Parts: sequence; structure tokens; C-alpha cells
Amino acid sequence: MSRTILVTGGAGFLGSHLCDRLIAAGDRVICMDNLFTGVMLNIQHLIGNPNFEFIRHDVTESFKFESIDQIYNLACPAAPGHYQFNPVKTMKTSVLGTMHALGLARKTKATILQASTSEVYGDPQVHPQPESYRGSVNPIGPRACYDEGKRAAESLMFDYHRQYRTPIKVVRIFNTYGPRMHPFDGRVVSNFIRQAIAGQELTIYGDGSQSRSFCYVDDLVEGLVRAMNTSSDFTGPVNLGNPHEFTIAQLAQSVVRLVGGNTTIASARPLPQDDPMQRCPDISLARKVLNWESTVQLDEGLRRTIEWFRSIDMSQFRAPTPNY
Repeated sequence: MSRTILVTGGAGFLGSHLCDRLIAAGDRVICMDNLFTGVMLNIQHLIGNPNFEFIRHDVTESFKFESIDQIYNLACPAAPGHYQFNPVKTMKTSVLGTMHALGLARKTKATILQASTSEVYGDPQVHPQPESYRGSVNPIGPRACYDEGKRAAESLMFDYHRQYRTPIKVVRIFNTYGPRMHPFDGRVVSNFIRQAIAGQELTIYGDGSQSRSFCYVDDLVEGLVRAMNTSSDFTGPVNLGNPHEFTIAQLAQSVVRLVGGNTTIASARPLPQDDPMQRCPDISLARKVLNWESTVQLDEGLRRTIEWFRSIDMSQFRAPTPNY
């Protein structure tokens, strides 16, 4: 039976892949996006599909629909270059946007999934990070608009669940990459690939020993769908990410090797404030409850991502600068 599903942030990197997956499953998808970081290029192939509707709208403003079965709340800039562009708006998106989505879920009795983030763990003192870890976040630093906004969004989800019995799911997304990443979002994968294709030196911040775990977008979307469709007694939070760690220096070497040419790795620049030294998920819960884990190896995922970057005109994308 076809469901009607709202995807906020649906024209973004993750959201557009999720829309593809839901449409392919036969669902009717309402894609809502204000096109700050999302772009029409990501969903152009869906325009005209009778099961797809695009609505340009900012989630910080209220929205109403009469009948919704599921809500995936993905709306929020997720990369430092974007969420630091307007930190006040970023916080409003996480808090007001989540409140508006929860209000709709309560009215329509829809199940709502909140796309939270590994950033709720801050610069972690526990490694790898299980869902029980409460984090080490700087609440007044330049990343706080995103980190604390997502923590507040999780609080709202569980408050609505306790007070109104709203059916919720919370997933904590670790570093994800793949086609449709914004070339200028400031994330390390997009930075390295864009620089390597242009024949520029790859910029490393810090000494390159800091680690991340990189999950390919198709794997992540699979995890989102499985989390949404768990039994009603499962709320999360649940980590979604690749438990295999790579240092930033190793990632740079992989990108240089796969892109080819004469690209070199630049000397290190100072590490940004509050940038975590280690980030890796404990996915025991995802394995147990969702029967999920990432399957795409880093080299294969990078090849697919590089191919997409080479296929687009990067001059169509703007590079934001902090708005303070």
C-alpha cells in the first residue's frame, strides 16, 4: 500500500537520495526544501513523476498537510561551511523546524524520524561512541549552533513522545559522502575531491592524524528506511555510520590516488576550534535492531563520488562564508 511521506530537506544531499529510494518503493513523496543548501539539480529527474511533489518552503515557518503517514526531518545545513554561514538560522532550523514537524506528526498521527548527528557527541572522550554516551560539546563555540541545535531537536522528539505519545525515531548520522554532495560545503571529502579534480593542493587541517569513519550515502539511506520502519516500541537513538576509521591523511592519499594527475597534499593548516580528533560509531544497536551495517568500501564510494563531481559544472554552486 502506497504511503504519503514528507521529506524535509528533500532537495539536499541525503534528502534527494532518500526521495529516490522512497519513490522507487512506490511511495508518494512530498519534498520540502528552501534551497539554501539543497539544489534543484538533485531532484530534477523526479520532477514530473506523479508520485513526487516539490514544495519550496522554509521549515522555520509553519506548514500543514491533511494526511501524512511518515515524516523524515532532514532539514538543516549539515556542513560547517553552511551551518556557520548563519548560525542563528541554523539553530532556528533545528529547533523551530523540528517543532513544526512534530506538530504535524501529532496532528496526522504520522511516524517522524529525526536526522540527528554524531556531532551530539562533540569531541568525544569515549571511543567508539555508543548511543549511551552523552557527549562532550562546547555549548558556546562556533559549532554549537549545529551541535546544540541537534541536541535540542532530540530533546523535543522525546518530549513529544512522552507527553503526546507521538511515534518517533531518532538516528545519529556519522560522516556520510557520495554523489550530490555540495562541492563547497566545507566537508573534507568534498574539499579533497574538488581540489584534486582542479589540480590544486589538498588542504589538510591539523596534522592529518584526526580520524573519521566515512559511510557511503546508499548505505546511510538504507539505514534511515530501516529505522523508520522498525516496530513502534523502538525509538532510538541509533547510530548510523561506518565503524572503520581512517585518518584525514589516509583519506587525502586515497583521493590523490583515485583522481590521478599531479595533485599533491599541502602542508597542514591550524585545526578549527572544537573540531573532534576522533569520530567513530559503535553500531552494535544498528546491527541488532536494524540488521544494518555499511557495505560500500571507501575506495568504491570515492570512485562513484569522484565520477559525479567530474560530471557537474561546479561553478553553479556557491561557497558560503561565515555570517559573523
